Amino acid sequence: MIKPIRAVSLVCLLGGSLLALSAGSAPARAQSADLVLCDRLAADPADPDKPADVKGVAEIAPGDVATAIKFCRTAAASSRRALYGLGRAYAANRQSNEAIAAYRKAADKGSSSAMVELGVLYATGAGVAKDDAAARKLFERAAEAGNPRGISNLAALSGGGGAPADPVRARALLAKAAESNAEAQYQLGMMLAEGQGGAKDDVGARSLFEKAAAQGHPAALERMGAFAQSGRGGPQDSTAAKDYYQKAAALGNDDAKAALKRAECPYVLKDKHGGVVSNLCF
Repeated sequence: MIKPIRAVSLVCLLGGSLLALSAGSAPARAQSADLVLCDRLAADPADPDKPADVKGVAEIAPGDVATAIKFCRTAAASSRRALYGLGRAYAANRQSNEAIAAYRKAADKGSSSAMVELGVLYATGAGVAKDDAAARKLFERAAEAGNPRGISNLAALSGGGGAPADPVRARALLAKAAESNAEAQYQLGMMLAEGQGGAKDDVGARSLFEKAAAQGHPAALERMGAFAQSGRGGPQDSTAAKDYYQKAAALGNDDAKAALKRAECPYVLKDKHGGVVSNLCF
């Protein structure tokens, strides 16, 4: 828990800049101290509502949770991104019901990030009854608003865990998000590699995997290893393939770990149906 004096000191440190902002900027740009502190402690780096000058935090520090709840709750009266930040703070404090309520209010006010969080909860059944239809509607709303996570989650969501329910639409939405989002690049690359929602395109898939891999996306790193190893969509390069696999494995990707194991033990033992039983090492 953060001591009250820390919260007060943050307000004091920011007080001068807030006054200058109010005096030197248009009224529409002025922000309350509560919102500034909410942003500092609980803003999501990927939230499209977040101002460019706000860095955000991937995870709210345990010692900042109580302070984040306090300031975000006050700022939430007039800011939907503060409502979303409040939901994040409640979630970090394991207050699931309060987090869901805050996400709902933020989503109702148009927060696409809150829509994504609610969609994930419905898709996984965490804190709410599992409901793929509700998840899909929320992801669709977020995707229509241009939220990259909404787009990639919509593309990934399907009744049986396979191809998207509407691959053509998913592919079009992903193409828009893939300009900058690593997950969207990976998802679109998979669709191009498998020919879902349009023509198969190994060269295009490899290019997308390469972009996502450069951002440290584990699954994209593994796919780049596989494509480089086989020469799919570009030059064959065993050295590069091993490097990609090692990077993916270091990030916990099981497929990459298995690929490295196969490289160490290239002799394959198969059953009578041709299925792989194990790799043999000598």
